[in-house]
Amino acid sequence: MTSKSDSVTIREVAQKAGVSVATVSRYINQNAPISKEVSERLKQVMAELRYVPHAAARQLASQKTRVVGLLSNNLHNDFFVPLLNGIEGVVRKHGYNLLIATYHSDNRNMPPPIGPHNTDGILVFSDGLSDDDLIALHARQFPMVLVHRTPPNSLKIPSVTVENKKITFELIEHLIKVHKRKHIMFFRGPIHQEDSFWRETGYKSALMANDIPFDERLVLNGEFERHTAYQTLSKFIATENQIPFDAIFTGDDDAAIGVLKALRENNYRVPEDVSVIGFDDLEFSAFLNPPLTTVSAPTEAVGRIATEQLFSLFDNQFPGDVTLLPTELITRHSCGCIT
Repeated sequence: MTSKSDSVTIREVAQKAGVSVATVSRYINQNAPISKEVSERLKQVMAELRYVPHAAARQLASQKTRVVGLLSNNLHNDFFVPLLNGIEGVVRKHGYNLLIATYHSDNRNMPPPIGPHNTDGILVFSDGLSDDDLIALHARQFPMVLVHRTPPNSLKIPSVTVENKKITFELIEHLIKVHKRKHIMFFRGPIHQEDSFWRETGYKSALMANDIPFDERLVLNGEFERHTAYQTLSKFIATENQIPFDAIFTGDDDAAIGVLKALRENNYRVPEDVSVIGFDDLEFSAFLNPPLTTVSAPTEAVGRIATEQLFSLFDNQFPGDVTLLPTELITRHSCGCIT
């Protein structure tokens, strides 16, 4: 006689299938790879024994939480508002919920707070997960889309980002050719952040193309964050006042707020003494004093497209490798342009 579901244990399922209890648990919770042969055998045995896992485990086994996750190392500044708007609109359209968490991938003592155990798939912003974490999740075929970064080791993980190198070359050349600036400071973003890497690459390329020597002393740490940029520039002015600078590419608009404050407190006029350019064209940029020359980046579109690609993965459709969205220089008075 076939056993009743409420009397069958996971141990009996394992014994009949000829596998360990741990293997049955992995099959139910989908938290580690299992061969197709073993999966089919377990499916057959559980049907024969009429074994029904606990409701929560059953949800995990089907991977239908109807939750999409966003994982980032921080959510500190205004940049994330349009990104989240783009993500949330698509999630709501599909009848899902959005779970947002911050995680520092260098903390190896704590696992990521969101993943296969509580979402159907995740969006990973920048360095929100380490390469090792991404490789492990990819091996389990867990749906992921990367935002503002490319996958490690050429893994087949979709990625959505914006063009950084070419537009940075253009904005640095604008400072050099239009405003005759020759001592241009650059504020780096967070270490290992791909946007920062490509912006620095474009910065160096423009200097080289215009026969301006690269000066490492003019590359400062801004972290894409206003308080850090303010403190860094204030210290530079106080201790390195013999090093000339006549323009600053702040790396992003949030850092530009701190840069403008430090310049103002130290009696530098913008743009008469120092031209200032940001990146992202956030909502406040046109309202700064002076209005900020910056780069228009389609941040909301990045969030929207990345989320649509994640839902394509749910339907077993691979949307492509890297989606690179265009950017555009927006000139205002902070660089010296008359607008």
